[in-house]
Amino acid sequence: MMTYLSLFLTYLKIGLFGFGGGYAMLSLIQHETVDVIHAGSTEPWLTPTEFTDIVAISQMTPGPIGINSATYIGYTVTGSVWGSIVATIAVCLPSFLLVLLVSRLILQHKENPIIKSVFKGLRPVVVGLIASAALLLMNSENFTDHTYSIAICLLSLALAYFTKLHPIFIILLAGVAGYIIY
Repeated sequence: MMTYLSLFLTYLKIGLFGFGGGYAMLSLIQHETVDVIHAGSTEPWLTPTEFTDIVAISQMTPGPIGINSATYIGYTVTGSVWGSIVATIAVCLPSFLLVLLVSRLILQHKENPIIKSVFKGLRPVVVGLIASAALLLMNSENFTDHTYSIAICLLSLALAYFTKLHPIFIILLAGVAGYIIY
């Protein structure tokens, strides 16, 4: 029971402070699941390799990565579907309540200079959090040979920027290249 409460409180905190979406949340999720020892546990919930695997699975399944990872980690920590449900509800609850309470107010005052400047100030923070998540995932579990990985990344960036190729096609090409190389 203590594990479920700890899981709920941890994901409630992640949902409260994870601005910028799932990728921006990844560094906080990683810290809470790989680095912190929670009440009712004698060691962290996940190893770095398990976390990397869960992130990969969360990216491949439909839906937001933050919610998908909460679902998988909840199951991994508790070994039951109830853990998945607890973590998923906890990570979604703060956003749901905030949108419920604030949406009408923001719509009424969306042209207010203070509201505009708050959102303008949040943009660089979100970019920084996403960059932090990218750096977090650049580890030996994800990249065995940096040269090929960097080449695939740069080629994908060039294709996206200079051609009219659909992003899904570029992702598929990168996946095929990774499969062939690795």
